[in-house]
Amino acid sequence: MITVYAVSLAVGFVGLLVAIFGTALAENLGRPGLDPAHRFGSRSRMAVGAVAGFGMGGMAAEFSPIGFGTGVSLLIALAAGVVAVFWVRYATELAERQ
Repeated sequence: MITVYAVSLAVGFVGLLVAIFGTALAENLGRPGLDPAHRFGSRSRMAVGAVAGFGMGGMAAEFSPIGFGTGVSLLIALAAGVVAVFWVRYATELAERQ
């Protein structure tokens, strides 16, 4: 399962970079159509957050000194993915208010 967590963390990190650089590029060029959030919607941000959260939670659980089993690590990774979705939703709404 470590491979699954590592791949999802890498995909989430790349997705985060694409979202950041895509938004910056769209803002600098004055073309909102290039913005990934505009193009794919806010669900794309939540999906990237879920994948990255799943990977981080899984890696943290697998390499914990407590020594969780595979099932517990999977539950922790799933919980981290859900928490990441709520965090992205909160941060997005907070940024849109300002």
